[in-house]
Amino acid sequence: MDRLNEAIAAIARREDELFALLGKLIACPTVSPPARNSGEAQTLLANELAKLGFEVDRWPVFPGDDNVVGCLRGSASEQAKSLIVNGHIDVAEVGDSSGWSYPPFALTRGADGRLYGRGVADMKGGLAASLFAIQMLREHGVELKGDLIFQSVIGEEAGEAGTLAAIERGYTADYAVVVDSSDLHMQGQGGVITGWITIESPTTLHDGMRANTIHAGGRVHGASAIEKMMKIIAALQDLERHWAVMKSYPGFPPGSNTINPAVIEGGRHAAFIADRCALWITVHFYPNESHEEIIQEIEDHVNKAAAADPWLRDHLPVYRWGGRSMIEERGEIFPSLELDRDHPGLACLQVAHQAQFQQNPVVDMTPTVTDAGWFAHAGIPAVLYGPGELSQAHTVDESVDPQQLVSFAQTMARFIATWCNQPKHV
Repeated sequence: MDRLNEAIAAIARREDELFALLGKLIACPTVSPPARNSGEAQTLLANELAKLGFEVDRWPVFPGDDNVVGCLRGSASEQAKSLIVNGHIDVAEVGDSSGWSYPPFALTRGADGRLYGRGVADMKGGLAASLFAIQMLREHGVELKGDLIFQSVIGEEAGEAGTLAAIERGYTADYAVVVDSSDLHMQGQGGVITGWITIESPTTLHDGMRANTIHAGGRVHGASAIEKMMKIIAALQDLERHWAVMKSYPGFPPGSNTINPAVIEGGRHAAFIADRCALWITVHFYPNESHEEIIQEIEDHVNKAAAADPWLRDHLPVYRWGGRSMIEERGEIFPSLELDRDHPGLACLQVAHQAQFQQNPVVDMTPTVTDAGWFAHAGIPAVLYGPGELSQAHTVDESVDPQQLVSFAQTMARFIATWCNQPKHV
């Protein structure tokens, strides 16, 4: 305990080292899109992990974008609880930086005392503070009996499956903390999935044939795919209204589960009847629902609507759901995370927060989505808990309270030292 207290005190005393690490990460413009630019930042983190004694695993998820995972084997791995600390290295686009008061890729302390730079809140601040907490534990000789896994993944900003790739590579633990921006709330989340619904005619008809497809005596079994898609959109609106009435979840305003017709593409030329139409939808669902269940519910509803139409029943919609990248595949999945409020990992994190702040943490739901849902989907209990306000994410003049970074690092030091020394059966 003396060593842990010394490590916690050192975090505050040596905060400039934490900010220096964050400054190095901010100086790497890992904006996504366009992405494929995380090499320098990931090398920096890989080197830091290696210096701390981690076994470092680095592999490409996409060319130019590697995942970095460090594993610190505990002194009694089989008997003690393990932990994943997860964060994404990519940051939101900046675009025209002329509206910024400070340079976006240089960590700057503003006149108000806050730290400015792209990614300070979302979420290089969480990565840097977590790693600095681990550094202080190592330097002060705090033993960890359980395994500690540190993940810096790519692609979260563009719906790319960096965290999923780490899970597929076999990384698992008894608990996972995603240190994305939550303003130090402990949070679960709903989910999001995108999907393409496509209607296609087997025949292509000239515009001059339209009268034969819609008027008495025309005797041509044809239709405009664009007009038929209007029926699909109406069916989706009916389902969305039904969800708003029949579904709810604590912490979410009524009607948060939505079906947004975001993009529509159809037709080939004014001289033809549209023989193809594709609709890109974005679906938000609640923490107690899975994207597999939502897919089935939407397809069942739309197919029943299509079966009531004399042309659509013979040309049913085709579906393509999700994807591993909005950049590469124009599709994404963010699974939901329903918090297990009785899980010992959450209880341990709450105790660490209370010890640091002398008050109980807020436990609620984030209105956005993060990679935390991938852990729940894989059966790994998880929580979203990180520094930085969500309102700062993606904004011009993105900023974070430096004291919150320090206090978060101290909380993580307390939590890691406690959790990774608990017996697995507790």
